[in-house]
Parts: sequence; structure tokens; C-alpha cells
Amino acid sequence: MLDFSLCAITRRVERLSRGHLEVARAALQGGVRMIQFRDKSLLDRELYEVAREMKRLAHESRAALIVNDRPDIALATGADGVHLGQEDVPIEAARRILGGEAVIGASVADPSQAREAEEQGASYVSVGSVFATTSKADAGEPIGIAPIIEIKRATRLPVIAIGGISLDNVVSVIRAGADGVAVISAVAEAEDMVVAASEFRRLIAEARRWAGGQEQSDDTA
Repeated sequence: MLDFSLCAITRRVERLSRGHLEVARAALQGGVRMIQFRDKSLLDRELYEVAREMKRLAHESRAALIVNDRPDIALATGADGVHLGQEDVPIEAARRILGGEAVIGASVADPSQAREAEEQGASYVSVGSVFATTSKADAGEPIGIAPIIEIKRATRLPVIAIGGISLDNVVSVIRAGADGVAVISAVAEAEDMVVAASEFRRLIAEARRWAGGQEQSDDTA
């Protein structure tokens, strides 16, 4: 069963001499069970080579590898799936390429897009940027936590929050109803990536226990 609670999106951090694979290794060591490979600057052959090795690392840790934007690279390397933005190939097309068992994520901005993604066969949706972030140039203005609640009500799919997620705010995001979070710089640029990933896992687990307690309290009120 897929663990959507924490997705580490890899990035190159030149000032720290870190590449995609270094980030992936550390995140996996810290307990992450979903890795997303995202790089819009690499040539296709480079994307293939890195994704192939990242898939090996992920599967050794019993984690899933999701390739951003590129169903063809996901298929060629045996990755577990692909994540698509609103301007990428349609979900139905990616499903035809990758098959019925593939994991297909979709970026959404509102409840209607979430419902449409579900109807088209997405496996999960991501929403953001929740908070201000410098990790994605096209992230847009932060939307805050409220849309997480609205989108969660609109779909039965897992909802992953992205954008500016940190150790300081992850608990509030999970308590708002997100099934998980996706992080970039909070792990890739952390002083100790393994520790950062592990701490995210701990905080998410604690927030989930709190949320579960609240639901039980509401049911018995």
C-alpha cells in the first residue's frame, strides 16, 4: 500500500554539492516512502539515467518513485508512476501509457479540478503552493490552508499539500485534513537531510494521532 504521508521531491543543490541521488538516498534513509524526481533542465538521456538509478534506490527501500511530467521516462525506467500538472499530458493519456496499476498524481488548484482529476483516473491530487516558496518559480501566490479543507471534501483521493511546507508548519497542514505533504528544500537543503526527513515523519505521525482523536471525539459528542 502506498504511503502518501511524506513525499520528498528531489532537486540539485549546487552550493551543498548535492544531486538528485544524494537527496533521494538521504530521504529514504530518513524514512520517506515516496520520492518524486523533478528536473526540467536535464536532457532526456540524463533524465532516464537518473530516474533509472533512483528507481533502484527507491525499490530497495520499498518506496515508490514518481517521475514529474514525463510518462515516457516513467515507463522506460520502471518507475511507479508520474505526477502531472494542469499543462501536462491528460491523465487518461498517461494512464494509457503506463497502465492501470500506475500511480498518477495531479496538481489541482480548486475542488472542481480535484473532482475532474478523480473522474479521469488520478491516484492522488496535490494542492499548493500552500505557503510561500522559492523552490518552484511557477508556484504562484500562496493559497493557505483553507483550500485543503475544500478539496478534501470534494474528492475521495488522497490530498497532498505542497509549497513552503516546513517542520514549523507541517502539523497545521495535516490537522487541516491533508493526507500528506510534499517537500523540496525542507529536506534537500537541510543541514542533515536524514534527520530532517525523520523529523517530518515524526511530526506527521503525531498530527495524525491528534486528528484521529479529534474525529473520535466528534463522533462521541
